[in-house]
Amino acid sequence: MLARSLTTSLAIFLATGSPTVTSPSARDGSERVRSDQWHLSFLKVGEAHQFSQGEGTVVAVPDTGVEAHPDLASNLLRGADIILGGSGDGFRDANGHGTGMAGLIAAHGRGGRVGVLGIAPKSKILPIRDTPANGLGQPDDLAASIEYATTRHADVISISAASTLTPRMQAAVSDALKANIVVVAAVGNAPSESSVSYPATEPGVIAVGGIDRRGNQASFSVSGADVDVVAPAVDIYTTGLGGRYRRSNGTSDATAIVAGAAALIRSKFPDLPAEEVAHRLTATAVDKGPPGRDDQYGYGVIDLVAALTADVPPLGFESSAVTPPASTAATAAPDTGDDSASAGGLATLGVLVAAGGGYLFWRRRRHRRADDPPPRISR
Repeated sequence: MLARSLTTSLAIFLATGSPTVTSPSARDGSERVRSDQWHLSFLKVGEAHQFSQGEGTVVAVPDTGVEAHPDLASNLLRGADIILGGSGDGFRDANGHGTGMAGLIAAHGRGGRVGVLGIAPKSKILPIRDTPANGLGQPDDLAASIEYATTRHADVISISAASTLTPRMQAAVSDALKANIVVVAAVGNAPSESSVSYPATEPGVIAVGGIDRRGNQASFSVSGADVDVVAPAVDIYTTGLGGRYRRSNGTSDATAIVAGAAALIRSKFPDLPAEEVAHRLTATAVDKGPPGRDDQYGYGVIDLVAALTADVPPLGFESSAVTPPASTAATAAPDTGDDSASAGGLATLGVLVAAGGGYLFWRRRRHRRADDPPPRISR
């Protein structure tokens, strides 16, 4: 399980219109954003929180930095800036991508049903800024982030990026896995490509694809033999910059959601090895597509309740009878057809650069020529 082949990858931005945002206020959208988070009901997050909320776990987020959003600030640890020009603690984010991913993992909201709620709202985020505002960074900066997370004994590393494979990158991921850290990575956002992006292709890394509101593969989610599980990736509402909110589409979002799921499992089963955490996620996933594992959905849609409650035999003792109870299976949210630029003051952003906008699509290269520009990672 989770065997991989190695690839290289690169990405580009395609421009879109600038996002519409509102200033933080009583009308900032915080009172309705929870109901817009359709993935919470789809994944039965409320039921899952009866068993675990991620207590005692640390999720490292190597990304564009993480801003101290009101819905998230209490769960932020001091991190690091791998690239120059930051504050040194990982709290600067001029893009918004990292803040959004952290919110999906660990946002605690503002009490009641106000504000964004993360999958693991009692986990802690270790922010690591390795990517500049344009969303394009260097592979070895991501590698340095992974190394930092390993030295800080993170429980989970959430990588919502595609990167070129370098020796340092591969060594960093390998060392993290050897250190008993769950590593989760996005498969990529280019439907015309047939292979999963690195580091999701590394053996032992959980490769995450995306689904839409109906539970079907998202149009942009890469297919391939390396896909392990899928999670919601369309119309995902989360924390944005300046105390605001963003709506985005991408396997980045699905990856953060699965990282939150891994934090729930690590909290509930603190002695469970990282590879068994991955196994629990795949063994309890709700099968989609052809019976068994397939290239679109991997082992299926993550099932948080089953992952926390099912009797899952350890690796090497698997049985085809291990399936999530039907009562816990994720259910599709209604398709409202609302693709408007904003809703209730919530900024409609894709997987984008905050200033000016731009959807992020993933493209791979199998080989680099000597005259190619330096490889970069992308968000």
